[in-house]
Amino acid sequence: MTPPKLRLMLPLLLLSLVLAIGCAAPSDDAVDASASIEAPAAFRLSAIPDQNSTEIEEKLKPLIAHLATELGVSVEYVPARDYQASVEMFKNGDVQLAWFGGLTGVQARHAIQGARAIAQGASDPEFYSYFIAHQDTGLERSEDFPAAIGDLTFAFGSESSTSGRLMPEFFIRQNTDKGPTEFFAQPVVFSGSHDRTVELVESGQVQAGVVNFKVYDQRVADGETDPDVVRVIWQTPYYADYNWTVRPDVDEQFGEGFTDRLQETLLAIEDPILLAALPRERLIAASNEDFEGIREVAEYLDMIR
Repeated sequence: MTPPKLRLMLPLLLLSLVLAIGCAAPSDDAVDASASIEAPAAFRLSAIPDQNSTEIEEKLKPLIAHLATELGVSVEYVPARDYQASVEMFKNGDVQLAWFGGLTGVQARHAIQGARAIAQGASDPEFYSYFIAHQDTGLERSEDFPAAIGDLTFAFGSESSTSGRLMPEFFIRQNTDKGPTEFFAQPVVFSGSHDRTVELVESGQVQAGVVNFKVYDQRVADGETDPDVVRVIWQTPYYADYNWTVRPDVDEQFGEGFTDRLQETLLAIEDPILLAALPRERLIAASNEDFEGIREVAEYLDMIR
């Protein structure tokens, strides 16, 4: 039998124990509430690596900071190892916004119903490529398609590049009635980027190639490429190219009207430093319909995956 004095003390001991436990640890409800509070998701963007990837990331920093300030969200850059990786990241939701070429943009929007092209460079509706050749080939600039390159070693850029492969291949077929395999006497090279194509031609590792006109002109302006050594021998007709494409679920993730605010922010940029990585001096509105011609060519060449 429990002594009377101890029986009187037990309720007080139990009450003290309950109070001590309550003070020492949060209740289940408090833990659950705390666990449900998450930091705001970062808005992630990427860009096709058509230039030196380290330079792209460094030049994008001012734009990323500007977007973060204007949109009131954390903004992060996610590098892509190649063109198709940028499309896959967009498809998988690893990035919400991407600077695509015409082809990669078409591929990404084809994969994600409701994805939208919202901005492009002012020059992008009338983009073009340069066919280039080393001075030792003796080829000079001409208004006519340079059929003589068929006997030379030749480099495209990335296999998924609009200006470094898709449209140049289309113009080769248009002017010769042959695909690259039949037209070129030797197997073509895919350099992976426009910078690399210029470097291959400049070093003589290949005799000719095709590049984005902006990359070539910028390299010449920066003194990185000698136009007398790496000559422009033909300029292609115009076509649509680069664009910012956004996923359809960003309003759900970052708030109603976020896509419109993002587009307005991009189009309002006047400082070319913010767009140096692209490189563009200003952006204009874009829509999916602007790239319908690219889609048709890509389907013809069986390049929409």
